[in-house]
Amino acid sequence: MNRQASVNIARVTYLLICELLGLAVALTFSDAITIATGLIGGLLIAGFFILIETTLKGFTLRGFSTATFGLGVGLFCAWLIMRVDIADLVSNMIRENAPTKDDDESIERRLIMYDRANAVRLAINASLYSSLGFLGAVLALRGNRDDFALIIPFVRFRQEGTQGRPLVLDTDAVMDSRVTNIAKAGFLGARLIIPRFILHELQTLAASPTLAHKQRGQRGLDVLEQMQKEKGIEVVIHESGISKGEQTIHARLIEVSKLLDARLLTNNDNLGKVARLQGIAVLNLHELTDALKPSVVVGESMRLALVRPGRDEHQAVGFLSDGTMIVVNHSANLIGTTQKVHVISTLQTSNGLMVFAEIEEN
Repeated sequence: MNRQASVNIARVTYLLICELLGLAVALTFSDAITIATGLIGGLLIAGFFILIETTLKGFTLRGFSTATFGLGVGLFCAWLIMRVDIADLVSNMIRENAPTKDDDESIERRLIMYDRANAVRLAINASLYSSLGFLGAVLALRGNRDDFALIIPFVRFRQEGTQGRPLVLDTDAVMDSRVTNIAKAGFLGARLIIPRFILHELQTLAASPTLAHKQRGQRGLDVLEQMQKEKGIEVVIHESGISKGEQTIHARLIEVSKLLDARLLTNNDNLGKVARLQGIAVLNLHELTDALKPSVVVGESMRLALVRPGRDEHQAVGFLSDGTMIVVNHSANLIGTTQKVHVISTLQTSNGLMVFAEIEEN
């Protein structure tokens, strides 16, 4: 609301300035322009540019700078092409066909041919500059900021200093809903890049006749759609990584990560190991989960909610925030309450870590 109010104030200020300028012009040329005409002219000019501003509502300063850069590249390419003097060649060809006689009719036709030659030259110059400028601006807007790193390395350096290196997601990471929550919390701090072939793989899975594959593909597409809707998450569909013969998905992911100098976000341990061997920074979701698990040591005290009976009659069971089960001895009568317990032993099983504790005496 504050931003919109500021925009409205700027519009009103601009309108008043245009009206004052129209009034000044009318007073300066009072013999030819009336005050009403000056005011209406100022109003029309202000209305025209405010209409343009409203039309470009979704066009940000970043988009403007990107389009300006692309326009500059296009105009530079046109300038290089014009060094060949294509327009001069065409205009000279027209002039060579002009009559060489000195009678009045020939001179008139010669002047007409010269005018046409100049008009053709001007048209070719204007068309070439405008066309290449337009193509440069559009291609720049369609691209992403990683493309500019090939021309302006400072873009990449500035990006690494502020937002961090981009993250390339594999199929499993896209289908993991935890990525959305981690990104929303601001811990990733970078753009999420989805290669086009990963999106194609998700679409293939979603169209699979196998129910399990279909559900995984649909979940991945749903998670991707949710990430794109989040304002704080920037998702980019990257066009690189075209398949080369029998190249695997993992090899193509590593290739894209190298190309963009990006990190790889995955929960595939084997892919993470291969990527690290090739010098790529890897963020593994399993490693993040293990790092966030609270460490429980023998002798530690904590407050624990006892929620259900244990295997033995005298036992009660509680759970830590990460799902670790704690079995409390001699506490069956305290189920439904929160008690202070201390850890007496731990046991690592195939299903995870089991912790045994007892009620701490006051």
